[in-house]
Amino acid sequence: MPAVVISDPPGIRCTFSDGRGTTWQARQVSDQVLVCDLLHGLARMVHPHGPVDAAKTIREYGFAIRAFARTLNGLGHRGRLTGLGRGRVTEALLGLEHRPEMMIRRVLAACDLHDADPGVREIVLGRSFSRFRPYVHAEPYSEGEWARLQAVCRQQTDAALAACRRAATLAASGRDPLRHGWTDANTLHLLSRRGPLTGVELARLTGLSRSRATDLAGGIRRRHAELFPGIGTVIAYQLLLGCYTGIVPDGISGLGVGDIDWAGDGVILLDYIKGRTCAESLTLPRSAVRLLEQWLEYSALLRSFAAPELRDQLWLRWEPAGSVGCWHSGKPGVVSLRKWVVRRGLVDDQGQPLRIHRHRIRTTFQSRRDRAAWFGSTRATIDPNHSPQVEGDYYLSATTAAQQNAVEAIVEDAQADLLRKARPPVVLSAEQAADAAAALPAAVAGMGLEGTVVGELASGAQDVFAAACASPLSGLHGPVGKPCPARPWVCLLCPLAIFTPRHAVNVMRLKSLFARQWRQMPAARFMTVFGPYAQRADEVIDAFRRHDPALVAHATAEAGALDAADSDAGITLRPEERTS
Repeated sequence: MPAVVISDPPGIRCTFSDGRGTTWQARQVSDQVLVCDLLHGLARMVHPHGPVDAAKTIREYGFAIRAFARTLNGLGHRGRLTGLGRGRVTEALLGLEHRPEMMIRRVLAACDLHDADPGVREIVLGRSFSRFRPYVHAEPYSEGEWARLQAVCRQQTDAALAACRRAATLAASGRDPLRHGWTDANTLHLLSRRGPLTGVELARLTGLSRSRATDLAGGIRRRHAELFPGIGTVIAYQLLLGCYTGIVPDGISGLGVGDIDWAGDGVILLDYIKGRTCAESLTLPRSAVRLLEQWLEYSALLRSFAAPELRDQLWLRWEPAGSVGCWHSGKPGVVSLRKWVVRRGLVDDQGQPLRIHRHRIRTTFQSRRDRAAWFGSTRATIDPNHSPQVEGDYYLSATTAAQQNAVEAIVEDAQADLLRKARPPVVLSAEQAADAAAALPAAVAGMGLEGTVVGELASGAQDVFAAACASPLSGLHGPVGKPCPARPWVCLLCPLAIFTPRHAVNVMRLKSLFARQWRQMPAARFMTVFGPYAQRADEVIDAFRRHDPALVAHATAEAGALDAADSDAGITLRPEERTS
């Protein structure tokens, strides 16, 4: 069974898709019946029946269940879930944070509530009461912080390997310390043949008195750090491997020796488990290959003394604890990580101890890789397991302040273009052209025109192909002070363009040009290049038609006569823009 509910104390035993298992128990609870009912709902959510497939998730759900049961007991409910009422469930859920409430709703939905109050299931499947707190994305480390982190890790890993090699050479020259004295060489000789030892184990092994063995234990502990990896060295190796590869933190901490697949003398195909998805693999860069080679050499001696079931763990280490030592593997705790940062003197750009966040290391790796190799790349995503939206939200959006300002400037320019395109065209009738300043005060004021400019627009002194331009030297589409270099159809969407009846013929000729382009271009390509302009041409013609239907008929006939050969004659086009 993937998940089994146990009792006294109530708990759950699970087996996951990767073959690993876990057991969680709710100790010191006052209502074991209620907790067991909730755990039966959680059991129905465990893989393969549901999405729960990690020990950490089981613990989170377990803590939420225990807190929910405590809340219900405080509200006066004890016993089976079937005795719950709508009001009691609502009152209990209102006191939870967003994530615990989400978990309890899922557990209750998986429970058997057919005999409960009908309103309970309605509340369970309804909307959350607590407000969602948005996830704060981890920003990449700065260049200085990234360089200092890798330098500190490389310094410790290189020093640890060099010390291990010196200690192994010295141990080879040593002899039995019981017969020849407790010199450095003899102590290392004993450790290299007996493995790591505590003071109690040393006394039992050598027959020395407890006090004498305790005195020797201090020197032996110092020799342990030379021959065997400690927690600080493991931290340095794991952080450096994350910096070199960008593998997710749970993938690095869960690695085994069997996950390292040698595809040649210097190529490693690394298999790892990504908790949110499934098994993945990665061909490691040369720097990561050298790092793993160093670690395997450094940990080989310690691995030979471990129990057979532990030897496959990649990050194996031994730590003295009381009378016997403890074997550990996987990810060191947060407290150990903070102590390591202080001991190594690792600081951030403000001079404070650097906060190590393993997911932030992955984000920094992704960000640096993109900046180094994305220019001109045709890839759609940076990770095949992510959609473009996820990458944009969780990785590409985590930028520096300067990059964020540049992105915001691009967005502002795009929004301004959209607003200009959405603004209706300024069309003047024959009567309005004669007295534009009086007839269109809003348009004149909105465009910042003066009386002289209005007169030039009305007289045709500032005409371009399809419109009259309010400021040909404004630099909207080219250098300021130089004539506008825009193509003839760009005027259709330009905020400086004003259309009068004398421009109707040329607007109709542009419509004919768009029709010819439509015939020879793919539809998607046409809509990208000419689509917005063709739509605006229709809007201008409709405005002319509302003022004077006869004008449009006359313009259509005249444009047809000019384009009788269905050619581009008379329109200023580049060679690649011609249709005939």
